[in-house]
Amino acid sequence: MSRRRQIYEGKAKILYEGPEPGTLIQYFKDDATAFNAQKKGTISGKGVLNNRISEHIFTLLGNIGVPTHFIKRLNMREQLIRQVEIVPLEVIVRNVAAGGLSKRMGIEEGTQLPRTLIEYTYKDDALGDPMVSEEHIACFGWANQEEMHDIADMAIRVNDFMSGLFAAIGIRLVDFKLEFGRIWDGDFARIILADEISPDNCRLWDMATNEKLDKDRFRRDLGGEVEAYQEVARRLGLLPEGSETDVLDLESHRKKRGK
Repeated sequence: MSRRRQIYEGKAKILYEGPEPGTLIQYFKDDATAFNAQKKGTISGKGVLNNRISEHIFTLLGNIGVPTHFIKRLNMREQLIRQVEIVPLEVIVRNVAAGGLSKRMGIEEGTQLPRTLIEYTYKDDALGDPMVSEEHIACFGWANQEEMHDIADMAIRVNDFMSGLFAAIGIRLVDFKLEFGRIWDGDFARIILADEISPDNCRLWDMATNEKLDKDRFRRDLGGEVEAYQEVARRLGLLPEGSETDVLDLESHRKKRGK
């Protein structure tokens, strides 16, 4: 079997050349980082869970007409995706004050915002992903006005859908990060949703207890990261309710079965 060509390695995923032109294979790692990779660690089985959760959410979004890079899940850790030209922005959608917003604005964490807030940061680890305005985006040509309209419209649509999805299983969608990319057809480009949606890039709180079910457990040394990610997967119907099966055991079992 020929060795696949690696295209890119990020903090949580590796991209490999896909089987057909215009496709990539996205591999989900167990590596965990926080504070612009100043804090590093491993959450065993995180990649398996994030792959499954992201597949589920991207599939549902595709079903309601949100264009995404997702094609299909290949195995426990890999997805087949469309190759896109990534827009160098992180789009942060906030419903509740938490994290950086609480620190910057002096708002108590957990405060419901009067309206959904969209923020943009420039994707550059060396600069610490600085926050930027739409004026910056236009000035430096990272996205044109039509693309920004599409990005904002999709971000709100994703938020509306996911808020309902998680509320139905007793989870409060506090905030989340999205990334977008361009698909080219000749000289014409359209914007589609890329990257992943998982507890790695969403803040998810239990509605009854405010227990954190996301990467904040790693950021804040709360422990129980795997259990939190598994709980999200269980509530979404992706793991048997009440199952104590270790996700790595599940991965090993499926490998033996050739799946």
